[in-house]
Amino acid sequence: MGMPALGLSLLAPYGLLAFGVRMAVQLRRTGSTGFKGLRGASGSTERIGGLLFATAVVLCVAGPALQLARALNSVAALDGEGANILGVVLACMGIVTTVVAQFAMGDAWRIGVDPSERTELVTHGPFSLTRNPIYAAMIPSFIGIALLAPNVVTIAGAILLIMALELQTRLIEEPYLSRVHGEHYATYAARVGRFIPGIGRLRRDGTGTCLPE
Repeated sequence: MGMPALGLSLLAPYGLLAFGVRMAVQLRRTGSTGFKGLRGASGSTERIGGLLFATAVVLCVAGPALQLARALNSVAALDGEGANILGVVLACMGIVTTVVAQFAMGDAWRIGVDPSERTELVTHGPFSLTRNPIYAAMIPSFIGIALLAPNVVTIAGAILLIMALELQTRLIEEPYLSRVHGEHYATYAARVGRFIPGIGRLRRDGTGTCLPE
């Protein structure tokens, strides 16, 4: 099996487990799939973040498929045995960690943010190491896929994914969590890093508002 084909074969169970199975479990538990869709007005941060994420996923699927069909060439500097092995390790590790972190959220798991909704602030398990373990796992997953099919489309998809997750986290989710959970979230965010343990912690400005450290 070629590396682009392996990338596609990893994306299939990833999508099934991280979205299909997880939404089905959420529906059975709560009566809702947990999917909040593309919210916000046209041009809003919420809408831009959602569109960036959707575009990133499409590109990361299209890139390996186009390379497999010989419609795209790989970037030679990234198409070596070492890069391929690293890609397999990152993709597999990220896929497993994504699913584990999703289930660690329990009934609080959501795709997107509903400003009118209040869910439990999850701080245990992988969330005791990083505030966003799902996103922290998705990033190496898609970097791994880009290393298995290192063409301009897949690489662009991985870059857009990181941009989308940064936007979603910093400008949408963190303000929402700070507003909904107040001091509880402020204390948690001051202790636990954003994507990497100890890095990206938030500090308070004296009014309870969280600010980047």
